[in-house]
Amino acid sequence: MNILILGSGGREHTFAHQVAKSEKCTNLFVAPGNAGTGAIATNLAISVNDFDAIRQAVLEHKIDMVVVGPEDPLVNGIVDYFKADPDLKNVMIIGPSAEGAELEGSKERAKEFMSRHNIPTAAYASFDRDSLDAGKKFLETLEPPYVLKADGLAAGKGVLILDSLEEAKQELENMLAHSKFGAASAKVVIEEFLDGIELSVFVLTDGMNYKVLPTAKDYKRIGEGDTGLNTGGMGAISPVPFADEDLMKKIESRIVLPTVNGIKEEGIDYKGFIFIGLIKVNNEPYVIEYNVRMGDPETEVVLPRIKTDLVELLKATSRQELNRLKLEIDPRSATTVMVVSGGYPEAYEKGKKISGISDISGSVVFHAGTAIKDGQVVTNGGRVIAITSLGDDFRMALKKSYQNVEKLSFDRMYYRTDIGFDLSQEGM
Repeated sequence: MNILILGSGGREHTFAHQVAKSEKCTNLFVAPGNAGTGAIATNLAISVNDFDAIRQAVLEHKIDMVVVGPEDPLVNGIVDYFKADPDLKNVMIIGPSAEGAELEGSKERAKEFMSRHNIPTAAYASFDRDSLDAGKKFLETLEPPYVLKADGLAAGKGVLILDSLEEAKQELENMLAHSKFGAASAKVVIEEFLDGIELSVFVLTDGMNYKVLPTAKDYKRIGEGDTGLNTGGMGAISPVPFADEDLMKKIESRIVLPTVNGIKEEGIDYKGFIFIGLIKVNNEPYVIEYNVRMGDPETEVVLPRIKTDLVELLKATSRQELNRLKLEIDPRSATTVMVVSGGYPEAYEKGKKISGISDISGSVVFHAGTAIKDGQVVTNGGRVIAITSLGDDFRMALKKSYQNVEKLSFDRMYYRTDIGFDLSQEGM
């Protein structure tokens, strides 16, 4: 099979790394890819949202399967585009239709979906510019902290958690009246705050059947101890040590099953991944949000633990035959530590030469924001490289990742040294 992966981050390099292992993969392409994918696949200089150029590449390279990495092309309807084109409709494409992608593309619609299918989540209300005053009054009915979420896609930056009522009112006005997050905050969802510990559950579904993939926990804040600004993710651990059998049974029966059944009942075309962001409150799981693709950097710890041939899994997903496959999981723990550019998640410079990659051993290097310049690997994004390791437990895996991170070097390189710091608080 000829396979095309769309995207350019650590998630897509991880997919490429796993797909390349499969005997079912003949030729592998990544668009646009990065320095890491370029070493194991053919990079194509195509934007993930340039559907016409993607179409041309699919036909030119006789692509049999397309794996969509990021959320943007899914929300923009790439699956529908393929299904509507007589030349593309038989190409396997992994991802939901635009309707299915609304679970991530609109916080309000996701909440409405959860309400319809009795899926536990925080109480909420939605407001737009015309109901700004009502939104401010609604804030007065809540206890702090206050959670404001831009309804649309905001590159992971559209969620504010504020302790001050006055600040919450001001930020609501900034979002609705002054377009703080652009079109994404034309509507804002205000939620009650849930106090607990977070985890992510990943599901692969063919629209009828599903497989629960390994759990993961990522670390979003830039600073040690989960302080400072939100990022795309500074590291991750899989499995989540506190996700015991009792909690996982609750998650599957109360959340995973109703979600998949809801997709089926509503006739949504959905063949792909569901990333369920959860919070455990007094040992009860609640959904924080849905994403309609794999997470990054969670992919870097989830996929390496899947022993079943990934291409076989994706092929079965496309053909609605997931029930025929057995999912084998590596019992070991996986951890990843993300190395980022100085200044990230705010202003940072690109083009810094990276040294030490060839010195890394016993871990896997996943490129997140890299490029090749004059034959040298250089930085090309805020999050640059993820170092993933396997170990008998997450502490052993982390030790290995950190030992290898220290071999990397580039100007103003930064990483968190406390990934997993909070797990001991859970009796781990």
